[in-house]
Amino acid sequence: MAAIGTMFFVACDDPQSPGLEYMPDMYRSPAIETYVDYEFPDSSTSRKAPEGSIPRGYKPYAYPNSNEGYELAGQQLSNPLMLTEKSIKEGKKLYESFCAHCHGKKGLGAGSITNAIYGAVPSYADNTPNRRGNRAMSALTEGHIYHTIMFGLNAMGPHSSLIRENDRWKIVAYVQTLQGKDPLVKEMEEPKAEITE
Repeated sequence: MAAIGTMFFVACDDPQSPGLEYMPDMYRSPAIETYVDYEFPDSSTSRKAPEGSIPRGYKPYAYPNSNEGYELAGQQLSNPLMLTEKSIKEGKKLYESFCAHCHGKKGLGAGSITNAIYGAVPSYADNTPNRRGNRAMSALTEGHIYHTIMFGLNAMGPHSSLIRENDRWKIVAYVQTLQGKDPLVKEMEEPKAEITE
């Protein structure tokens, strides 16, 4: 009884004391440090993710960077956003930030970059079937445009790491206006589930 009483009074001595801990490693487990040898069989402490795992926040894109992927995207992809005048205006701002320097503010291919490599950027209103798949720029579908933003085409580099998914679709909607199409008319014909940003 005396020992228990002594422990009780000693424990009450310091109100900031955590008291006695049973198995403190369960509370404060040691963290594995990167590039420290923990004697894994492959000597690597930067562990690879398990095969088939998908990083949080990453959405896989089902179409490969190939002619077949481009054609499939053109046939199967359509804009999932609930388009409004506001989203098309946002698409215009994004287009002016990411695309206008090559494609021109009005999509006529006369951007501010004068390098010879970028001198043959076609107009979105062009009706000549000389693009990939023997189609005109004005005939490109939402899927074709989106796929091109993802992977790039010819001298255009990929923009998937620069532009978020919803913003890509807003640019697609604005590019359709430059093609002479009205993406809002399609919205009235095909109602879609709204995607939040």
